[in-house]
Amino acid sequence: MIRLTNVSHDYGARGLLTGIDLHVAPGAFHFLTGPSGAGKSTLLKLCYGELRPRSGRIELFGQALTGLSRDALADTRRRVGVIHQDCQFLDHLTVAENVALPFVATNRPIPMRDLRELLGWVGLADQAGALPPTLSGGERQRAALARAVILSPEVVLADEPTGNVDPEMSQRLLSLLVELNRMGTAVMIATHDMALIRAAKSQVAARVLRIVDGTLQQAGADL
Repeated sequence: MIRLTNVSHDYGARGLLTGIDLHVAPGAFHFLTGPSGAGKSTLLKLCYGELRPRSGRIELFGQALTGLSRDALADTRRRVGVIHQDCQFLDHLTVAENVALPFVATNRPIPMRDLRELLGWVGLADQAGALPPTLSGGERQRAALARAVILSPEVVLADEPTGNVDPEMSQRLLSLLVELNRMGTAVMIATHDMALIRAAKSQVAARVLRIVDGTLQQAGADL
C-alpha cells in the first residue's frame, strides 16, 4: 500500500530523515514513536504525498509518487485517511457538514444515511448539528476520525490523535482505531504516548517503529 525505499528528507541545511525504509501492508497496525522534532509528522506527510523526499522512492498503492500527475496524486490520496495533529474545522459549519467535506471536495453526493451511521459510530450523533467551537477536545478528535474515514480509505494515518485528550478518551479513540483495523483498514499512529502503545499491543498485533537520529528502527519487545 505504502512503501518508502531509502528515503531522505531535510529542511534546508538541517537533515531530518535519512535512509528510511518502510512498508505499510494491507491490514497492518503500526505505531511511530520518537522525541518531539524527530520527524514523525514529516514521515507521515511523506507517506501520503504531501511532501516529496530529497532522495529515495515512495510508492502509493504500487505507483511511484514521482510518476503521478497532480490529478492522479489527488485521486490516490483519497485512498488514505489522515488525522492531523491540529484537527482543524470550519467553525461556521456543523459537525456533520465538516465530516462530510471530503464528499463536497470531490463533487460527490453526500450519503446521509452513511453519515449518520458514522457519527453514531464515533459517538457524535447528538452533536451532528453542533458547531466545532462548542466541542470538547475528545469530541473534536472523534470528529476528525470520522472525517478521515468517511471515504472508506484503505489506510489511516494519525498524527498524535490522543495528544490533547485525557487517558479515558485516549482509550476510546484507540478502541475505534483498533475496530477499524479489524475491519481491514491499515493504521499508522504517530505518538509519544507509551501507555497507548502498550494498551494497543494487548488488543492487536501492532508493530512499533522509532525514529532515532533520523533513522527508522523497530522498537524492542519491552514496550
